[in-house]
Amino acid sequence: AYDEETLENGETRVVMRFNPVLAPVKAAILPLRKKYAEKAEEIRHELSYDFAVTYDEAGSIGKRYRRQDEIGTPFCITIDEQTMEDGTVTIRYRDSMAQERMTVEEVRNKICKEIRF
Repeated sequence: AYDEETLENGETRVVMRFNPVLAPVKAAILPLRKKYAEKAEEIRHELSYDFAVTYDEAGSIGKRYRRQDEIGTPFCITIDEQTMEDGTVTIRYRDSMAQERMTVEEVRNKICKEIRF
């Protein structure tokens, strides 16, 4: 369902609230900086065996989140400095905008559970 909401900063956020089961793209891989692109591509490739994944490195992280919200991608996975250090990533949930840190395997399990019929 198409939705527009006003954020605390006054901006309007457009969200396509597909049920995760029905969303054409389940997750977006977003490297925080271009120097993390290689690791981000590895993770994209690894997760693409289980569900549809897209990759986006253009623009600020906020703009990338908004683009994914608009097309209904339920999960965004951010690759950053900490990913390079300990292998964890940040998963952001489209509907709540909440974020949490976990391993790629935990992300895979969480998304697979959410997209199961």
